[in-house]
Amino acid sequence: MFTGIITDVGEIARIEKIKDIQAKIFCTYDVSEMELGASICCDGVCLTVTDFGTEETRNWFSVDVSSETVSKTIIGDINFGWKPGKKVNLEKSLKLGDELGGHIVTGHIDGTGSIENILDVKGSTQVTFKTSTTLAKYIAKKGSITLNGTSLTVNQVTDSSFDINFIPHTKDNTTWEKIRVGEKVNIEIDILARYVDRILASGK
Repeated sequence: MFTGIITDVGEIARIEKIKDIQAKIFCTYDVSEMELGASICCDGVCLTVTDFGTEETRNWFSVDVSSETVSKTIIGDINFGWKPGKKVNLEKSLKLGDELGGHIVTGHIDGTGSIENILDVKGSTQVTFKTSTTLAKYIAKKGSITLNGTSLTVNQVTDSSFDINFIPHTKDNTTWEKIRVGEKVNIEIDILARYVDRILASGK
């Protein structure tokens, strides 16, 4: 489980495709504290550490990405997917006693969206995202949403789009510092919305 509070910005070092995708990611995490099998949220996707180490002066870890995960995320996107040099938001999994600073994030992507508009507003940046009506019905004004692993608050929502306001601190400490119209993002809706929908669908 994660909180959506980004603790490092990594960089894709290498991508290999055998059966699944294998990615090597540079990071600033202390690899002496890493464990094989640990979970790290990479741009919103919960992935398992398969190896780690230090290359010259840069720490790194490796993950395997299944074809199912690739199909549900932007990882394999030809224009906005993972490739050497791409920056990714990182967060280690929660430990018992850690502060829940954002909201409950599972690292299971529900779908993708794209940036429709970017507007600077009094020092902050208002971004409009386009998504499917299927996902939009789970998004609520002033509710929480996870985009590329970042816990964010929804300002406005329509049948197929929603607005997010990025404060300077968020932009400075994540990959949201450099974004452009048309860019695709991973979306995880609030887990509470999933359960409410399930309860309503069951009629109980």
